[in-house]
Amino acid sequence: MFRTFALIAATILAAPIARAETLTVAGGCFWCVEADFESVPGVRSVVSGYTGGRTKNPSYKQVSRGGTGHYEAVRIDYDPARVNVETLLHHFFRSVDPTDAGGQFCDRGESYRTAIFVQSGAQEAAAKAAKADAQATLGRNVVTPILPLGPFYKAEAEHQDYYRGTNLILTRFGPKRQAEAYKLYRKSCGRDQRVRQLWGSAAPFVGG
Repeated sequence: MFRTFALIAATILAAPIARAETLTVAGGCFWCVEADFESVPGVRSVVSGYTGGRTKNPSYKQVSRGGTGHYEAVRIDYDPARVNVETLLHHFFRSVDPTDAGGQFCDRGESYRTAIFVQSGAQEAAAKAAKADAQATLGRNVVTPILPLGPFYKAEAEHQDYYRGTNLILTRFGPKRQAEAYKLYRKSCGRDQRVRQLWGSAAPFVGG
């Protein structure tokens, strides 16, 4: 009996761990994009950061002030055996307003624009197909660019998993726990309302 268990354990330990693949997208506030995609089965992790610009190791203040060329973006690490890039891109377009070239929802400026950052020919082809599908579905011009992926700089620790943080912070709504402040921000910014208006029941992260 012991030998059987030992053999099973050895087999499990020897089994190769499935290699994660990555997709990098910008969809406005990275707190919201991170929260959305961490709920997708097959996604292993989502990291908030900055990419697409010129400044090395930028700070949140620098990026949000403008002039760095960087987008607020997320790196999605996923298990391709459980979810494919086509599904992730389909979800991405239906979680943003891809017709808005000036930012997203209440957040305006270059760092809040949408974009897809590709790292292979296959990923570029998938992104182009997803963009064409989104444009045909909406019947409107989709302005989200498809760009080559450059350096990705991980955002500061306080911006990771912001939507479920427990720190007490001062907001315009008064002192709030991070998770509560996030919900109030998302609602007041009109993100879900606009996504629902554009995509209706096809929006994957908006209930009701």
